[in-house]
Amino acid sequence: MLCLIGGGVWAQNDKQPVRRNVVVRQWKVKNGKQTRQLDHQSTFDSLGRKVEEIEYASYGQKERIVTEYEGNTKRISREVVYDDKDKVRRIRKYEYNANGTKKKQYNYKPDGKLSSTKEYEYSYK
Repeated sequence: MLCLIGGGVWAQNDKQPVRRNVVVRQWKVKNGKQTRQLDHQSTFDSLGRKVEEIEYASYGQKERIVTEYEGNTKRISREVVYDDKDKVRRIRKYEYNANGTKKKQYNYKPDGKLSSTKEYEYSYK
């Protein structure tokens, strides 16, 4: 199934929808109300990768995350998290295992100093 949304293509496959060159908006609609409020907006590039996600509150932007990838891969190299005033709140960088799964996440403060790390562990059955 293919659907045109905002000038882009949304291809439905067996696993997960592939969104290319599209902006997807999610709206909150309260029961019995005619009005709706923007909740999230996600932007996808020509390779179907999410490059920006914005979360909204009643006052406007709550948080924005800009994602960068390693070349034309699906591996995230860096995510920059912005606050409601569009100032950098933190930067996340990733390290991967040989099989492509995430190994470590490095969390940096806006000044570039490392604040914490997160390690990923996988158990296969």
